[in-house]
Amino acid sequence: MNDTLVMILAGGEGKRLFPLTKDRAKPAVPFGGRYRIIDFVLNNFINSGFYKIKVLTQYKSDSLNKHITRGWPLSPIVNHYVDLVPAQMRTGGGWYAGTADAVYQNLNAITDENPQFVCIFGGDHVFKMDISQMMKFHKKNRAALTISAIPVSINEANKFGIMEVDEHWNLTAFKEKPSGESVNQIPNKSGFVLASMGNYIFDHDVLEEVLRKDAQNTNSSHDFGNDIIPEIMKKYKVCVYDFSQNTHPGMLETERGYWRDVGDVDAYWRANMDLLEVNPEFNLYNKDWPIRTYNYNFPPARFVREEQDRTGMAINSLVSEGCVISGGKITRCVLSPNVRVNSFSQVSDSILMEDVQIGRNAIIKRAIIDKVVKIPDYAKIGINKEEDIKRGFYVSPNGVTVVPKGAKLYV
Repeated sequence: MNDTLVMILAGGEGKRLFPLTKDRAKPAVPFGGRYRIIDFVLNNFINSGFYKIKVLTQYKSDSLNKHITRGWPLSPIVNHYVDLVPAQMRTGGGWYAGTADAVYQNLNAITDENPQFVCIFGGDHVFKMDISQMMKFHKKNRAALTISAIPVSINEANKFGIMEVDEHWNLTAFKEKPSGESVNQIPNKSGFVLASMGNYIFDHDVLEEVLRKDAQNTNSSHDFGNDIIPEIMKKYKVCVYDFSQNTHPGMLETERGYWRDVGDVDAYWRANMDLLEVNPEFNLYNKDWPIRTYNYNFPPARFVREEQDRTGMAINSLVSEGCVISGGKITRCVLSPNVRVNSFSQVSDSILMEDVQIGRNAIIKRAIIDKVVKIPDYAKIGINKEEDIKRGFYVSPNGVTVVPKGAKLYV
């Protein structure tokens, strides 16, 4: 794919995922134990044969910058790269005004490479996709723009940008978060509508033209969904790619169409729990579609003690390298590297991030414990939600307690 440049939008603040985004950009939030959210879109492009990648950053990007720099070194000698592009305020004194403005402010990165096609994808979703199939669809239809879409229930239409298509999957209408009654259903699929995934393939010349025009429009919000797509439809052919038809090597049928916008705490928690099923909808163990990330130099996970109720064990859980389960029990948990769970403690339905320590006799249930938190002996988290709120912890609408990064706890 030497004729294609990839731009990943990774500057989002992720307010709905607070407090996990208090100190980091949303794409840098840990996921699945040893990964970051941005790893999934990066792996999709690398596995699909795209090796020229620009990552556009902005909000609290330090941890994201470190992760990309240390974990994604490609080979520049053959012009393969994952480049970080920080916000540079090249067109004025302001930060990015919208997704389209983020790309417009970095047009120089596109013109310097002079590709035929530009892929613009978000960096904050969890999914697997062979993007070369979408590119073939784009070229076959000779579209100026192709948008990837996923079928969702008509009852969820008000959560997404919804697209209407004709029988040839040409875009005929784009509506931002409409009511289900106001949009046409997918042809031959009653009860479903097409939601935009926020992933685009543009012809370079068309992209540059519409971005320059949009930048001069003082009434524009400079957003791809609100402004660029309606404008480009007036003059050019826009096609919609059905993500539910996408396949990748080694794919399980349960993975077909799996895409998660982990935009809030409840969605993030559920997506992590999806990984723990016996036959998970999202499979991390497919050698034909590897999920790469930064490799920690930690020893293997260790399980110690076997003394009646003081047995170190993990059931239906993901345990990363460097973890020590010392006489405690975890059930349906996701552990990042270097976590320690001490004797007689019980942790269930929870996510423990890097360098978390669980004290003796602690009980943790349905919680997310962010990095570098030490849970004291006998502490209880997620048992009494009202008490969690009084202690200053965030509790999601579905009852997931979040202990923020570096929090100091006392019994």
